[in-house]
Amino acid sequence: MLLEGIFAAVPTPFYSDERVYYRKIEANMARYSRSLMAGMVVLGSTGEAMALDDAESREVLRVAAEATAPEKVLIAGVGRESVKGTVELAEAAARYQYDAVLVKAPTYYATQLQSAGVMRHFLCVADRSPLPLVLYNIPKCAPFDIPVEMIAELAQHPNIIAIKDSSGNLDRIGATVEATRNAPRRTVTVTPVFEAVTERMLKAKSEAAGTFVAAGDLAGGTALATAPPSAAPRTRTKEVGFQTLVGAGSHVLPALQAGASGAVLAFASCAPEACQEIYIAWKDHDLKLAEEKQQHIIEAERRIGAGLGISGIKYACDFNGYYGGRPRAPLVSVTAQEKAEIEQLLAEIRN
Repeated sequence: MLLEGIFAAVPTPFYSDERVYYRKIEANMARYSRSLMAGMVVLGSTGEAMALDDAESREVLRVAAEATAPEKVLIAGVGRESVKGTVELAEAAARYQYDAVLVKAPTYYATQLQSAGVMRHFLCVADRSPLPLVLYNIPKCAPFDIPVEMIAELAQHPNIIAIKDSSGNLDRIGATVEATRNAPRRTVTVTPVFEAVTERMLKAKSEAAGTFVAAGDLAGGTALATAPPSAAPRTRTKEVGFQTLVGAGSHVLPALQAGASGAVLAFASCAPEACQEIYIAWKDHDLKLAEEKQQHIIEAERRIGAGLGISGIKYACDFNGYYGGRPRAPLVSVTAQEKAEIEQLLAEIRN
C-alpha cells in the first residue's frame, strides 16, 4: 500500500451522555473525503481509541469505512495490550476493507516487556494480521520509544510497511529513513498519476460493472446485469520501500525534506486544507511556498494539538465546521478562555 501525502487522524464524536455519535462520524468522513488528503486514520490517539470497548471500536471502523470515498486510504488503529486482541481487531478492519492497521507498543506491562517483548509483539501481530502494519511510535503515551535499530529490523518483515513517528524528534525521522533504506521493496498498485489504489476502489469499480444493464435488454422488456465493455480501473505499479510518516504538524516540511513520505496529523482533522497545502507545495518543488504554508500552521498546531490535546482538536473541529464534540471522561472539555484562544488561532485557518 502506498502511504504518501497527508492523513487526518480523525476524532471519535460522542453524545453528551458519552455514547458514540455514529451519524457525526459519517458526516465527518464524507467531508474529509471531499478534501485532497490521501486518507484518514480511524481510532488513533486523536480518535480516543483507548476509551472505546471492542464492540464500539468495530462499529466505529464499520461506519467510518462505509462513509468514506473509495479512493481514500483508510488506516485502522488496532492497538490492544495483547497480540490476540490486536489481531482480532485487525481482522475486523480487514472485513471493512481498510488498507492498513496502526499498531502501538503495549503499555501496561512496559517494565516487564522491554525491547524483546515489544519486538515479539510487533512480529507476532505482523505474522497474523491480514492487513499490513504501520508501526506507531508515540512515547508520550506509550512509554516505549521504539529504537531506530528495532525499526530497521522490523522493516525487514514482509507485512510491516511503515511507521508513524509521533516522538516530535526530527533527527529520528532522518535516522529512520536512513536505517530502513535497505528494507525490502514492494510492488504496489497505483493510479496512472501515482496515487494509491485501495481495495474499496477496486470493489466499487467491480460492483459498478456488475450492475450495468445493456440498452437492448431494456428495449426487450428484460433487465439483465451485464458487464460494460471496459470496467476495470486504469492502474499501474510502483516500487516502494519502508515508508516513514511524521506525526507532528509543525514538522511536516522538514520531515518531508528528510525523506518522510507523508504525515498523519491530528491538526489535519480540523484544518485539512492548510496541512495539505504544505505537501502540495513541496511536491511542486516550491520550497518557499511550502515554508510559508508550514509557518502558517505552526503556532496553531503547537498550541491546539500539542498543547490542548484531544479536547483542543475537538473544539477546533467544531469551529471549522466538522464535528468534534466533547471528549469521553476522564478527559475534560476546553474552557471558555481556551475556546476563545482556539478561535483566534484559527481565524485565518478556516477549512
